[in-house]
Amino acid sequence: MSREYTQHVPVMMDEVLRFLHPRSGGYYIDGTLGGGGHTSALLEHSEPDGKVLGIDTDEQALARVRVRLSHFVDNGRLVLVQSNFAHLTQIVDEIEPDFVQGILLDLGFSSDQMDNAQRGFSFSADGPLDMRLDQSLPISAADLVNTASEQELADIFWRYGEETRSRQIARRIVRERAKESITRTARLATLAAAGVPYKSGAIHPATRVFQALRIAVNAELEQLTAVLPQMVEILQAKRGGSESENAGRMVIIAFHSLEDRIVKTFMRREAIDCICPPRTPACICGHKATLRILTPKPLTPGTQEIEQNPRARSAKLRAAEIIMSA
Repeated sequence: MSREYTQHVPVMMDEVLRFLHPRSGGYYIDGTLGGGGHTSALLEHSEPDGKVLGIDTDEQALARVRVRLSHFVDNGRLVLVQSNFAHLTQIVDEIEPDFVQGILLDLGFSSDQMDNAQRGFSFSADGPLDMRLDQSLPISAADLVNTASEQELADIFWRYGEETRSRQIARRIVRERAKESITRTARLATLAAAGVPYKSGAIHPATRVFQALRIAVNAELEQLTAVLPQMVEILQAKRGGSESENAGRMVIIAFHSLEDRIVKTFMRREAIDCICPPRTPACICGHKATLRILTPKPLTPGTQEIEQNPRARSAKLRAAEIIMSA
């Protein structure tokens, strides 16, 4: 596979472009670069001089996009940074754009990552049990599986995967790892799916276990919680003489209920003035709304998109617009 090739299909592209509305002179952030599909579209729709800051923790993803979109890198319209979006404020402060008109987070994993057996994200092909987006992270999925206690594993499977068989699976893993370390995806999938009937086309019984381990290894929910208030602050800021014509917007695409719940709760909180506990006689919090929600209910892919890209089926898109202070 050539370094510039990507088999990833970006989800809900029309909706992303509709809400971010990229235009010439705008500055946009793609906090989850992946295969570069959304970034490429943002650049094309903001010609001739719109700019994009692309961020990803995955060095391989950055390398592919750097080759694929080299023209935009060379002319300065695309800046690529290897980091986690949880450090968004620090990254933006170093780049120093005059303003940011839109920020996108597509929280799904790219097909390039999922289909590469050596990354260990999927059980569709046997590979090392890794699951680290950033290879510099100290703990892999294999480390967790082989060192965490039975209770810790059960908690991970339940909290991050909502797996109802969490205790049973954790007990089986601990028993089997005492015989031999669990280092391959195929072996973990066999242990997680043991005793559960499976029909082709249905959700594989190991899916939630793999999801839970991936979330735990990469601290995905903690990173998402950390970045949301930073997005608001960045979209509110004016760092130089230029200003955007419209209020800044954020678009977030989640792929499972835990992520979507965090995004929904944050947006609803930031869309109201007072967050005092119920029955408080008078407001004492001083909180003022910072967001106007543009999607009262999350948008989901249409039937045609799901037929063309089945991995899009669980996507939920939420968008909000900054309320600029007077």
